Amino acid sequence: MDRKILVIEDNQDLSELIKLHFENESWQVEPVFDGPTGFRKAQTFDYHLVILDIMLPGMDGLEILKQMRAEQIHTPVIMLTSKSSEIDRVIGLEFGADDYVTKPFSVRELVARVKAIFRRIDTLKNQDIEEKKADIIAGDLTLIPGKRRLLISGTPVELTAKEYDLLYFFAAHPGKVFNRSRLLDQVWGYSHDGYEHVVNSNINRLRAKIEPDPAKPEYILTVWGVGYKFRDTI
Repeated sequence: MDRKILVIEDNQDLSELIKLHFENESWQVEPVFDGPTGFRKAQTFDYHLVILDIMLPGMDGLEILKQMRAEQIHTPVIMLTSKSSEIDRVIGLEFGADDYVTKPFSVRELVARVKAIFRRIDTLKNQDIEEKKADIIAGDLTLIPGKRRLLISGTPVELTAKEYDLLYFFAAHPGKVFNRSRLLDQVWGYSHDGYEHVVNSNINRLRAKIEPDPAKPEYILTVWGVGYKFRDTI
């Protein structure tokens, strides 16, 4: 299968190096050197992956990512950052980045990260074909995988892409306890140390949207000292 990758990076030498290595993997590469042009390209839904630098002229990478997810553009994104501050990486993950690489980096490492994302995509597609996922009903919640929709008592509730993925993963495994590291690995596709709070913040937002009383959750339950679980099937 041909893979088409959008590379939004204003350093043309680095962009050319990435393009060279990616084309060695038989991936199609389209380089873009500024934020607004990159965002317009991303809006076409014509790519299997976006490589997105944070520091860009005209529109920074975090804003591009935020707008992509707001417009329900779920193309996988790997962020590139030269910043030493952890906050930029955390914000990128919160906005829906699938992975990040900190400059300076080995292009071979970037290639490996891209391959890992493509493997996850292929696995999910195969699971969809094999399982033909049925709707999940739990109490007043109905998850419709084919449309990536959540209904509460028949009323649609808007979720971000990662909120939906996290809720679906929980609901598909009722009663099973997962620690934060496992959730990061299963839902975000990585298990970087120190980013467990990304799980916490997404669970807090989910509870605010789905629980009748977020202070006393009925669906996503805390198992103290271990992690979280979705309520047992009744």
